[in-house]
Amino acid sequence: MEAETEPGQTCRSPACLPIGPRRHRPPAAAGCQRRRFPFDGPRERRESEEETRVTTTWITICDTCKRDDWAARGVEDTDGERLARLVEAAAAGTGIRTRRTACLMGCDHSCNVAIQAPGKLAYTLGRFEPDETAAEGIVAYARGHAASETGQVPYREWPQAVKGHFVTRHPPLPETEAAE
Repeated sequence: MEAETEPGQTCRSPACLPIGPRRHRPPAAAGCQRRRFPFDGPRERRESEEETRVTTTWITICDTCKRDDWAARGVEDTDGERLARLVEAAAAGTGIRTRRTACLMGCDHSCNVAIQAPGKLAYTLGRFEPDETAAEGIVAYARGHAASETGQVPYREWPQAVKGHFVTRHPPLPETEAAE
């Protein structure tokens, strides 16, 4: 039997056998205390406050993005402004923060967003239609990013609305400056 760990849970049984970063196999009658949790892998219990700090995942939305047919549609708001309003509404009450920026310099891939958090992988996603489906998918992916210790969300957990929309992935910045 394999099991996954709920965030913040650590198996206390010395007989448990880890079989990967997300799974373990408790021997029969080992007294395993891990519970099944389908969304996130194990997180080891941390002793210091610094290690247990909570990081906020941000969605940065380019509000100047204009899709190729923007002028022909004769709409006043940019596609980025429309997407920003929808993402902000979808993120309300989720713990995911949003902010707008004047340009993410991904004009060939508009509409663009960035998903970031301190100490985690960051992603730029683009080619979104400014609609509710895209906004909900972006926020759902950001929630997975927030729940992940590294910012990497397993592909099987990606919302359909973000598949095919990844433009770049950036490693986290170093936490301390390199000694000179």
